[in-house]
Amino acid sequence: MTIPFLKAHGAKNDFLLTAAPDVPQGVPPAELARAICDRHTGIGADGWLHVATPAQNADGEIRLFNADGSVAEISGNGTRCAAAFLIYRGATVSSHVRIRTGAGVKHLLLLERDGLRFVFQMNMGVPEIRARNLALPLAQGPRDVTLVWVGNPQCAIPVENFDFDWRRLGAEIEAHPHFPDHTNVSFFRALNEHALDVRFYERGAGETMSSGTGSTGAVAAALARGLVLSPVTVNTPAGPLELRANPSTQEISLVGPAEIVGEGFFHYAKIDANGPRTR
Repeated sequence: MTIPFLKAHGAKNDFLLTAAPDVPQGVPPAELARAICDRHTGIGADGWLHVATPAQNADGEIRLFNADGSVAEISGNGTRCAAAFLIYRGATVSSHVRIRTGAGVKHLLLLERDGLRFVFQMNMGVPEIRARNLALPLAQGPRDVTLVWVGNPQCAIPVENFDFDWRRLGAEIEAHPHFPDHTNVSFFRALNEHALDVRFYERGAGETMSSGTGSTGAVAAALARGLVLSPVTVNTPAGPLELRANPSTQEISLVGPAEIVGEGFFHYAKIDANGPRTR
């Protein structure tokens, strides 16, 4: 079984993209997602995007599977990669790209293009603060967190530094009973009134180098706590993302890259319990 793919990353948050008609039938897509995203036996990625064109009131529609096979509502970095995919494949020639996601239609504006590298401004919508200061009970004691909805669930946690095992803590919080559907986790510290340093532990993927929705959640939490003012530069391990809150609508826009790095075919091999590997 062969699956065509294009690989792209948004600030080193990497995705595989396949046109929806090319997704094989007869095998659960979660199983295929785990196989193709595996970094040792597959192509390797944080997630797999099925891209359908055309879409209702949009240039394309995406369905996102995390590396563990679970379905996610949206990824900011992944949506930018999907916009790059649509332009690269000629599905749209406009600099304004509309993509339907599990969190609604998102609007992106192409700001720059240099070959296979794109820079988009994306409307991330209006974040919903669901709990500004929640004392979340954890193994090492309660932790002050902010819960934000940005089209997917975010748990944003202010920290003084990253000199602790934040990956272990992120894994504990992601699967915490308070979040029956799991949550994305971001740890942030304010560098000044217009800059945050952020680390990410994402639902279904684990540690990622950056996150568009995670950055949005961290900025929304920091704004709600009075730690920063718009605009905000989010410094991720992969580099900066620029976010700005509209003072009248409260919508947050994010400026960030998407870069196509390869394309090819994944040859899916399934282990048959009654015999050898088959293709």
